[in-house]
Amino acid sequence: MPAFAESAADPPLADSYLTLLRRGERDGIAPSTEGGLAVLECELPMIDVKCLTSSGGSASARERAACADAMARAASEWGFFQMTNHGVSRALLEEMRREQARLFRLPFETKAKAGLLNGSYRWGAPTATSLRHLSWSEAFHVPLASISGKDCDYGELSYLRGVLQEVADAMSRLATTVAVALAESLGYEATGGAFPAGCDETTCFLRLNRYPACPFAADTFGLVPHTDSDFLTVLCQDQVGGLQLMKDSRWVSVKPHPDALIVNVGDLFQAWSNNRYKSVEHKVVANAKAERFSVAYFLCPSYDSPVGTCGEPSPYRAFTFGEYRRKVQEDVKRTGKKIGLPNFLKHAA
Repeated sequence: MPAFAESAADPPLADSYLTLLRRGERDGIAPSTEGGLAVLECELPMIDVKCLTSSGGSASARERAACADAMARAASEWGFFQMTNHGVSRALLEEMRREQARLFRLPFETKAKAGLLNGSYRWGAPTATSLRHLSWSEAFHVPLASISGKDCDYGELSYLRGVLQEVADAMSRLATTVAVALAESLGYEATGGAFPAGCDETTCFLRLNRYPACPFAADTFGLVPHTDSDFLTVLCQDQVGGLQLMKDSRWVSVKPHPDALIVNVGDLFQAWSNNRYKSVEHKVVANAKAERFSVAYFLCPSYDSPVGTCGEPSPYRAFTFGEYRRKVQEDVKRTGKKIGLPNFLKHAA
């Protein structure tokens, strides 16, 4: 076992790993989190969304429809796609990366204290019972409404507030634009109400992620395999790589692109689309040498918002986001894993 000394900024991830490793050895469980299959590297579908994001309305209806159709095909076949000309400037994202690095390099005790960013700090996987459930990462899970709140403590990083707000505003506009375009491809017609219903700054959030270098990388997830329990996620990742998704029953590695943002479909959009769009299992693999940063925007409705459907018959019974979240939490507590949408099928197997 390699010797490893965590810095004062790192959460006690190595302690968690070694504790779970000893438990596995005691119970006769192998430490490896994955099989030995080679992982292919892929290029996600790349879509230029300038016709949807540029101001002035110069794009034709035909151009907008073609862009929306390209996103819909990717959402159906991959559950993921990349976007260029998305309207979030590279300068802003680089500024976010610098501020994010400063935030995560604070001492662990400072990050974990109750007040910082509304107590939104998370690390590892506190409920993990085996290495298969351990995430070698730390994050700030920040609701949009709290970013500019008077009670949100930024400590000595006062400049972070403005950068976070600007990123949140830009990603919020982008996520809504993409969601509406994907919905319109399935026949949805805007009638004045927002889509998805119930999504605003009190329900959507940013997640700032850091994946420290991990000496146990071969046996460790940066983020365990999962699907997202939202409508849509917009991700900005650095060039370290590590994101993998399930495609044709095997894991494929997503090649980073410096000018692209990644979009993935969440469980709620899969349900709303009657399974035409796919919420695909994905994960982050740990890196032995380099730390990785990412920022994710999650488009979520209020807990009492019905998820709805693009049309009947739907394979899913009516349910709210609150019901969905409660069921996910119950299943994780009871079985150690998320079951998700199959719980809400009208005719469960």
